[in-house]
Parts: sequence; C-alpha cells; structure tokens
Amino acid sequence: MSFVSNREIASMSAEVREARLLELQEELLQLRAEKALGGTPSNMGAYKATRRSIARLKTHMSSQN
Repeated sequence: MSFVSNREIASMSAEVREARLLELQEELLQLRAEKALGGTPSNMGAYKATRRSIARLKTHMSSQN
C-alpha cells in the first residue's frame, strides 16, 4: 500500500516512520524499473501516490527536528 495519510504519520513513532520511508522508497524504485522497462503499471496512480507519501513522511520528519 503506497498511500500514507497525515493522520497515520502523526500516530507513528520515529522508528516506524523511518522504516515506512525505506519501504516506500523501495516500492518507488520498483515502479520506476517497471516504467523504464516499458511495462504498464498495474496501478496507474501508484507512482504518484508513492511519491506524495514519501514527501509527506519527509516533511513530517524534518518538522519534528
């Protein structure tokens, strides 16, 4: 699942946020590889949702420091 809401992020601990960020980055890497090989993604909105979820996590993590 690539979508993470702000409410979910606020309820996560710092360690869980970091783990989820790594998970999403790996997912994005797979989506990029799939796109580069010329295949059609199984979910057209997954790429955009994953990028936005990563941005949400990074924003929340930087504002907490």
